[in-house]
Amino acid sequence: MPRGLVLAAPSSGSGKTTVTLGLLRALSRRGIPVRGAKSGPDYIDPAFHGAACGVPSVNLDAWAMTPDRLRALASGEGLLLIEGAMGLFDGAPPEGRGATADLARLLGLPVILVVDAARQSHSVAALVRGFRDHDPSVRLAGVLLNRVGSPRHEAMLRAALSPLGLPVLGALPRNPALALPERHLGLVQAAEHPALEAFLEDAAASIADHIDLSALIALAAPFESAALPPRPRPRHIAVARDAAFSFLYPHLLRDWHEAGTRVRFFSPLADEPVPGDVDLVYLPGGYPELHAARLAAAKTFMHSLKDASQITEIYGECGGYMTLGESLTDAEGTRHRMAGLLGLATSFAERRLHLGYRRLTPLAGPFKTPCTGHEFHYATTLGAEGPPLWRAEDAEGTPLPDMGLCEGRVSGSFAHIIDMT
Repeated sequence: MPRGLVLAAPSSGSGKTTVTLGLLRALSRRGIPVRGAKSGPDYIDPAFHGAACGVPSVNLDAWAMTPDRLRALASGEGLLLIEGAMGLFDGAPPEGRGATADLARLLGLPVILVVDAARQSHSVAALVRGFRDHDPSVRLAGVLLNRVGSPRHEAMLRAALSPLGLPVLGALPRNPALALPERHLGLVQAAEHPALEAFLEDAAASIADHIDLSALIALAAPFESAALPPRPRPRHIAVARDAAFSFLYPHLLRDWHEAGTRVRFFSPLADEPVPGDVDLVYLPGGYPELHAARLAAAKTFMHSLKDASQITEIYGECGGYMTLGESLTDAEGTRHRMAGLLGLATSFAERRLHLGYRRLTPLAGPFKTPCTGHEFHYATTLGAEGPPLWRAEDAEGTPLPDMGLCEGRVSGSFAHIIDMT
């Protein structure tokens, strides 16, 4: 059976990603088969996981995926390290469903709590005790102390935690060099990190020097895997992939591969044309707002996209959806002409956060069954004309306005699809 651990924290910003990356690199450097996964809807962290250990990562979303789907995606060779999202018990409203704790409970995996100790000493015991006792069905198996100020600080933390009987697996010293750069949708992407290899090596060295890796591995527990039959998929898909279109879930690629789908990547930013002879053109989300001028000037790409719309399905998510519209206004207020295949105008001149899970029922377009998804963007819609793509509800089942647009063979919306139900 596969074995795994969950790396969680009391809150966002505790250092889970850096700890996870350091562990993946340190363990792989020792020849220990290891792979990563990310709890919840996150496009960016899995790419860092893959860079750290050389094995593709995957998203495991306890809100959007069925238990069998989660077990199937979690299965594989080597030790599985699941990086949590936000705080251990933070999930969708109203009751916190989809939290990292739900994933740990469903897979029966122990939790290692990564605690940012930078601004506390003896109070750490009350914090850890609360997380240990909050839900008896979630097993807290150990603690990793992060951002520790000095050996004296570490000694106080360990003394405070000693009565709890939980192993303290290590104490990582405060190191500003192990901070990852961020932008408005989270971390700067792995492919854009200016010195990613050096960062991973430094994180691994810190982990190896300050964490008992043997004790951590010994805490891993076996979990039940599952195998699901491949679902029908298009035979041949063209996928945009570059710095503007990079938000593609690894499990979708895995689905396509297992169904025998041929996937061809192309770069709109490099002004490459849409590949011909495909069943579907997919423009995933990303950062088109940072590259709007280059996209507008990519005439070969834009003309080929219009030609493809006459003979095949084209689907865009979030950034891809904005690219299919009439115009995109950047943060400086400059309006850039886009493909003009949907009656949509969007803007980043006045940003507003849209965030949350979505239940989606198709009204038109290429989708034939309901889907789960999420929104996470700052774009505002200046105008949208045309038939909608989805009937939508939020995580609490509250009806939302219909989402997206569908014109002929072209469709899209701000929702990122996580899974089909």
